[in-house]
Amino acid sequence: MTYYGWRIAWAFALTQTVGYGVLTYAFGVFVKPMEAELGWGRAETSLGFSIALLVSGLLAFPAGRVVDRHGARWLMTGGSALGALMVWAWSLVHSLPAFYLVFVGIGIASSAVLYSVAFTVLAVWFRLSRPRAMLIVTLAAGLASTIFIPLASWLEQALGWRGAAQVLALVLAVTTIPLHALVIRRRPQDLGLYPDGADSPPPPAQQVSAGAAVRGATFWWLALGFSLSSLVSMAVAAHLVPLLVERGHPAALVATIAGSVGVMQLLGRIIYTPLSQRLSLFGVSAVFMGFFAVGLGLLLMEQGWALWGFALFYGMANGSGSLSKAALVAEVYGSRHYGSVSGGLGTITTVTATFAPLGAGFLHDLRGDYTAVLWVLIGAALLAALAVWQASRSGREAALTGSAA
Repeated sequence: MTYYGWRIAWAFALTQTVGYGVLTYAFGVFVKPMEAELGWGRAETSLGFSIALLVSGLLAFPAGRVVDRHGARWLMTGGSALGALMVWAWSLVHSLPAFYLVFVGIGIASSAVLYSVAFTVLAVWFRLSRPRAMLIVTLAAGLASTIFIPLASWLEQALGWRGAAQVLALVLAVTTIPLHALVIRRRPQDLGLYPDGADSPPPPAQQVSAGAAVRGATFWWLALGFSLSSLVSMAVAAHLVPLLVERGHPAALVATIAGSVGVMQLLGRIIYTPLSQRLSLFGVSAVFMGFFAVGLGLLLMEQGWALWGFALFYGMANGSGSLSKAALVAEVYGSRHYGSVSGGLGTITTVTATFAPLGAGFLHDLRGDYTAVLWVLIGAALLAALAVWQASRSGREAALTGSAA
C-alpha cells in the first residue's frame, strides 16, 4: 500500500499551485484593468499587495504554532475558504478602504495555506524522503505563474477583471477546500504509521523549541541570510520588467526572459535537491544563494547573451530558496517545533522583503537608473550567502541550547 504521506504531498502539489496562482499571481493581471476602471494609481494598487504580504509575514509564527500543536487540517481548510471569499469580495470593491481590507483578508488566508504551512506538514510526515516530497510540491507550484497568469488574462479579456476574479475564487474553493479537509492528517502515528512509511519508529532526532532556537546564533544567521535573499527576490520581481525595458531591450525579449526565470526555478529545484542530500546542506544552500549575485552581475552587462545567463543563475537561486529554508530548519531544529521555528524565520524574512520594492524604486529615482540598485542587490546576495555559510559553523549548536521534550 502506498504510504499515506504521498497522498498529502500530491494534494499539496495541486493546492499550492492553485493557491499561489489565485492569491499571488492573478494580482498583476488585474492591476491595469482595476486602475482603468476605478481611477487608482499604481502606488495605491501596489499597496494592497504589500499589505497582504506584510500580514502574511506577521502571522507566519502564530500559524506555525497552531500547526505544531493542532495540525494543519482545519487551519488550511479555513484558510482556503477565507481566501476564496476574499477573492470574491475583491471582485466587488469600489473604494480603496474596501480594497485594502480585502487584502488584509488575503494576507491572513495566505499565511494559513501556502508553503510555510505545507512544509510544516511534510516535515512531520517525512524524514529521509522529505526532500523528494518537497520537490514534488515545489515543482508543481513552480508552474503557478505559467498556468494562472495566462488563465487570468484570458478570463479578464472574456469576463472583465471582476468576472475573472469570481471565476478564480470558485476555482480556489472547489480545488483546495475539499483536498485540505479530506486529505490532510496531523501525523502518521494517528494512522498507525511511521514517517516515510517505515516499519519501525525512526531513531530519535534533535528537537529544538522556538524559544531555544532564537537564543542561538544559527537562527539569526539563517534569518539574516534568508531576509537578504528575500529582499533581493522581491526587489527583482517588482522591477525586472521596467529594468529591462529601460535598458532598451524589446518587449518580446523582456517577456521571454521573465518567463525563462520561472523555468530555471524548476531546474534549480531539480539540481538542488540531490546535491543537498549528497553534499553539505549549508554549503549547497550558500552556493545557490550566491547565484543571485552571479545573475544580477550579468544584468550589468550590455550583451544580449548575458540576459540568458541572468535567467539561468537567478532562476536557480530563486527556485532553491524555498527548499533550502525548509531543509535547513528541519535539519537543525527537527520536526516537532518546525512550524514555530519556520514561522519565526518567515515573519522576519517577509517583513524585511515587504520594503524591498519601495526601496529599489526610491534608489532608482534618486540615481536616475537601475545601476546602483543592481550593485546594492549584488552586495545583499553575497552577504546572504556568507550568512548561511556562517550558520553552518554553528549549525549543530541547537543540541547545546536545549531540546524540547
